[in-house]
Amino acid sequence: MPDRLSALDASFLYVEDHSTPMHVGGVAIFERPRDGFTHEQLLDLIGQRLAFLPRYRQRVLEVPGHLARPVWVDDVDFDLNYHVRRSALPQPGSDGQLFDLVARLMSRRLDPGRPLWEAYFVEGLAGDRVALVTKTHQSVVDGIGTIELGQLILDATPQEPEPFDDTWQPRREPSRTQLILDAVAETVQRPTELVENVRSIAHDATAMAGKVTETVGDVASALKTMVNPAPSGPLNVRTSGGRMFAVVRTRLEDFRKVRAAHGGTVNDVVLAAITGALREWLLSRGSNLTATTTVRALVPMAVRDAETAEFSTPALVGNQVDAYLVDLPVGEPNAVLRLQHIGHAMADHLDSGRSVAARGLLTVGGFAPATLHSLGARAAGSMSGRIFNVLITNSPGPQVPLYAGQAKMVEMFPVMPLVRNQALAIGVTSYHGGVYFGLNGDRKAVSDVDLLAGMIEESLEELKGAHW
Repeated sequence: MPDRLSALDASFLYVEDHSTPMHVGGVAIFERPRDGFTHEQLLDLIGQRLAFLPRYRQRVLEVPGHLARPVWVDDVDFDLNYHVRRSALPQPGSDGQLFDLVARLMSRRLDPGRPLWEAYFVEGLAGDRVALVTKTHQSVVDGIGTIELGQLILDATPQEPEPFDDTWQPRREPSRTQLILDAVAETVQRPTELVENVRSIAHDATAMAGKVTETVGDVASALKTMVNPAPSGPLNVRTSGGRMFAVVRTRLEDFRKVRAAHGGTVNDVVLAAITGALREWLLSRGSNLTATTTVRALVPMAVRDAETAEFSTPALVGNQVDAYLVDLPVGEPNAVLRLQHIGHAMADHLDSGRSVAARGLLTVGGFAPATLHSLGARAAGSMSGRIFNVLITNSPGPQVPLYAGQAKMVEMFPVMPLVRNQALAIGVTSYHGGVYFGLNGDRKAVSDVDLLAGMIEESLEELKGAHW
């Protein structure tokens, strides 16, 4: 049987265009060890482990006449050097230069004629550091059969580099005739398959609304969202092809201190810090905020269990996934009250089932907490832009250092994609005592994303010093 793309995976290919590339990114920064960390060593490391990710050596092949959804086939011309590229920053190799490069890389679509991923080994970063920037298409990472590449190359202990001996042999690509015969056979067995495929290609709005309901897994929740669309504002504008990327570095201990002082969870404090920053950012743009003004966030989160909903997991395995539509109270001027509103909203979701449930993410594309950011992007990409204003993925990471070969990873930043008519996406990851924010903004609509990043730091400081 052909390895055919699911309807959701295929939809990410159909809706992609130059302004909304459908890939998830990541930026990992490493300390270069004494004996070095080279592009060749990274090639060997990735090459050794691709056997565990067969999808990364497969490309998408269209079926003639769109008689069925595309299929995955082995790339007979697979070239690891094409996918693992080398780059360098000009002196002084600042973080700002790195993040400018990240923005340019993330704005470019992946080549649909090759396996849908790329990795960039970036040298020249000040402080004898190197960076690994990854891009993986949302159709690739399903959370079950395939995880994100960056997770596979990281180990809990340093590993001696070993030369890579490639013995992989691609399977023969199916002929045009075979693709047609397989499609016809499936259509005979499932006559509705052809209609669904044609609708997906045509971006049929009714079909997409049905997919939203199916993905959410809760008809009442989906209908409530469609009846009450997200508030309008500067975060929902026509998406351009350019991107801006900024980061925030914070300490996990600070979030825990705020939680201890005011209650809630660490996740609540993260959302409150973002809410305070969005409030100041909107005010800086002259927005007229009232006491009831909100910004609706789609927030997929991984937590160990209901009692430890914080960034404290020892590994990126075995977590639960919950995703919520949360109205962030940007109109509330008091930082503690903002935190309390968010805490109540999250508690109400847990109690009432009004969230985009965990089973919804299972439907979206499988379950693997190491790829939560990718699954969150899949959830956002499958929904109408009318449902939410901003995507915020919030994933706990390991609190022990990780290594690529012998190079210690010191920081990690998610890069979430923008869906159509969305101007901002925020990824949050904890790692080894830190909490790291990656802000991906539309270059035209959110050109001041670095200003917003600074406001997150200020908002956290406000929470730390806040009193009842």
